[in-house]
Amino acid sequence: EKTGKVLGEFCRCYKEQFGVALFNSVRYEIEGAGGPQAQLLHRKVPLEDHVIYSGNIFQYIEENKKWRNRFCVVPHNYGLVLYENKLAYERELPPRVLVNSAGYKVLTSVEQYLELVNNSLPGVTPKSGHSPILKCPTDFPLILWHPYARHYYFCVMTGKEQEKWRAVFQDCVRHCNNGISEDSKVEAPAFTDAIRMYRQSKEQYGTWDMLCGNETQVLSNLVMEELLPELRSTIGPRLKGKAPERQRTWIQVSDAVYRMVYELAKAQYDAAVASCEQERPQLESSIRTDMDQIITSKEHLASKIRAFVLPKAEVCVRNHVQPYISSILEALMTPTSQGFAEAREVFFKEVTDMNMNVVNEGGLEKLVEYMEKLSHLAFHPVKMQSCYEKMDQLKLEGLQQRFDVSSTSVFKQRAQIHMRQQMDDAVYTFETLLHQELGKLQGKDDLCKSIQRILERVLKKFDYDSSTVRKKFFREALLQITIPFLLKKLAPTCKGELAKFQELIFEDFASFILVENTYEEVVLQSVMKDIMQAVKEAAVQRKHNLYRDSMVMHNSDPNLHLLGEGPAIDWSEEYSGQPEAEPAAERRRRAKQVVSVIQDDEGALPYGAEALLQPGSPEPREPGEAHPGVPPSPPDAVKEIREALAQESLGDGAGAEERLMNGTDASAPPSPRADVPAEASVPHVTAAPPGAQSPPAACHQRGDKETGDKERSPPQPRGTTESGEGVQTEF
Repeated sequence: EKTGKVLGEFCRCYKEQFGVALFNSVRYEIEGAGGPQAQLLHRKVPLEDHVIYSGNIFQYIEENKKWRNRFCVVPHNYGLVLYENKLAYERELPPRVLVNSAGYKVLTSVEQYLELVNNSLPGVTPKSGHSPILKCPTDFPLILWHPYARHYYFCVMTGKEQEKWRAVFQDCVRHCNNGISEDSKVEAPAFTDAIRMYRQSKEQYGTWDMLCGNETQVLSNLVMEELLPELRSTIGPRLKGKAPERQRTWIQVSDAVYRMVYELAKAQYDAAVASCEQERPQLESSIRTDMDQIITSKEHLASKIRAFVLPKAEVCVRNHVQPYISSILEALMTPTSQGFAEAREVFFKEVTDMNMNVVNEGGLEKLVEYMEKLSHLAFHPVKMQSCYEKMDQLKLEGLQQRFDVSSTSVFKQRAQIHMRQQMDDAVYTFETLLHQELGKLQGKDDLCKSIQRILERVLKKFDYDSSTVRKKFFREALLQITIPFLLKKLAPTCKGELAKFQELIFEDFASFILVENTYEEVVLQSVMKDIMQAVKEAAVQRKHNLYRDSMVMHNSDPNLHLLGEGPAIDWSEEYSGQPEAEPAAERRRRAKQVVSVIQDDEGALPYGAEALLQPGSPEPREPGEAHPGVPPSPPDAVKEIREALAQESLGDGAGAEERLMNGTDASAPPSPRADVPAEASVPHVTAAPPGAQSPPAACHQRGDKETGDKERSPPQPRGTTESGEGVQTEF
């Protein structure tokens, strides 16, 4: 009932915003818009047929009440895919669990997790001395926490492994959160504007932390935001047992409801999108026919609203916004610019090291090997971590409360995505220019000088594009912070009077002009001048290496963008002397992984046996022996985990069937999908429906002792480029 009510209101907003977004798209297509041309090339299909990372990690299985060794693969679409062991992965058996990490937080301490769990169900806190909801057998946990969905518990043996896995998990969260395709020029803005309008109708202004994932996940979060408090007050008092048992039950209830909401929301949203797409040809035809009249009508409406709103808006801006713009801008500029500077430094260091190694070790043959690694630098979570960490310094302090900014995470993740894109553009431009030069070079000296010359050219382009990207980011962030604040301030005196302007819109144009949108544009104009001026002054003063808008970098490579239109460069195929015709299966078997496997000799045992880390049970047990309803009793000593690992077993029998992320069957036949990833033209992780269970793994062989193979990485996980139905596991 709640989902139907929320989606009904949202879909009405979406249909209204669809017409406006379609008009804006067609108008932009006809009129175009200026702006500085990017100097760096943009890779069309990054990370195709590559694995980000793979390795062994311990996972706590709630149904079995055991810690199990799993082989985890992170493919190019940033899903977490967990297999029974490495052999199961290499044999392309179905994975045990698929996780879409949109909306999750990566925690590295049990204390952090327990605090969040205690806050999720007020009044239910374990007494001191009682066992908490979770214990970890090592000092290095990794927990994926979600406010509504199922939680995931992992651990590793060393701090070095924990840091690496944390970087990988955070990259997955960052990518999956950005699940609404920016390539869509109509559906995406219509969706985000409809979400904003719906929340504003409920008096909720400002940024929203749960605007993450694909469209259906965002809508599920929207419903759960309203439904969960009601659910908590109804079900919370009826939960039985000790505090940890009640907390565990509450998490399961919340997850089950979230999966139900997801399926209902998906059906209603898909129907609304289909309805709008059906009307699109007729709407677009009307727009193209009446474009001039629509623009004239909109400008007439805007002039009337401006006369009514602008005096009040300008006073509000002058008293409540203008004095703080420079402070907000400085708070944004420092960490963001440090992150971009760190990305530049990482790129410079990697290319310089490659240049030295190529000269010392063997020319072209070594160059191919290093270029294979360099081409995926932007997608290396560990090497990019030093860039991303700079954004952790972002603090708006008192400004956050003043402008009702619930969290800075929205701005942090957006800046981090820009950093990764900028790094990949620099790498792609470098390899394109170097590839063009290779045929003309004579010997190592020429190669060394050419690499150095190209590096300098690319760094100049990087600096120019970095300035452009950062200035745009600063303007957008300032608008995101100030506009909701202004709308909230002006609502009591302005919003109630907007209805009288509706009569100024011709009925034929009512699908393309909305009073509410025009009112927001007028409010935006009231503060835009001050924001533009603040960013311009920062550039004039050369703060943080920003360039003035008047500075135009003349294109020193007129044919460079033509080079970028060519096919992707495959260094190993082109220069390694391998035969051209390679079977697809063999190419998949040899797929490289971006992050090398950690090799730590500081006392960590090799991951080999599929050990069951049950206290006092070094010998593996059949999972069926423990009743699934019994509360988990995880081990709490590193010694026991080592003893269990020392007992190399040949498997654990059939194994209790584990639920997938939000309950999908990983081996279920794929269904058609429509969504496209935001960061890469590769299939994106979307959410998956509940209810089904995964089949027992068909393989019970002992896992490999190492978590990867440098010469030969295993194939891509099955199903990760196809769509399964459901809440958080569709690939």
